[in-house]
Amino acid sequence: MTYEVTVGDQKHRVELVRDGKSWRCRLDGREFPLDVISTQNGVLSLLVDGRSYEVKQESTAQETNVVVGHSRFRASVRDPKSLFGARRADTETQGAKRIVAPMPGKVVRILAPVGAEIEAGQGVLVIEAMKMQNELKSPRKGVVKKISVSEGAPVEAGQPLAEVG
Repeated sequence: MTYEVTVGDQKHRVELVRDGKSWRCRLDGREFPLDVISTQNGVLSLLVDGRSYEVKQESTAQETNVVVGHSRFRASVRDPKSLFGARRADTETQGAKRIVAPMPGKVVRILAPVGAEIEAGQGVLVIEAMKMQNELKSPRKGVVKKISVSEGAPVEAGQPLAEVG
């Protein structure tokens, strides 16, 4: 999986590959082993190059912050699929667009309830798969017309989750 991660004003390319029970991570071309354990919702324990870090995610409707120790960083994560979807959303403004589960998992949070006005690329739902949380973003600017799942519900790959019109 490849992600574009922005921390503050700096963009990074992060590639994650599952390697047995652990992960390999390549950050801007530099590879290193990574061990991750989800200790609670929104909190990860990371072991990177032999050093341990507790990382917390704090999200509001306006921004997402990552807290490492006593330091807080404004952060955003995008995968190539969401980048492609956001670009296509600019040209496809007619009709309702569905958001489907990209993989099997569990809905952990609904970020935008039915009736909420949202921007293209704004988070609508968060699903957890393989102990990783994935924010599913709106493919277009509009209003959330339908949420087909509830928090805690299991989902299958390709299952419709929400509709934005």
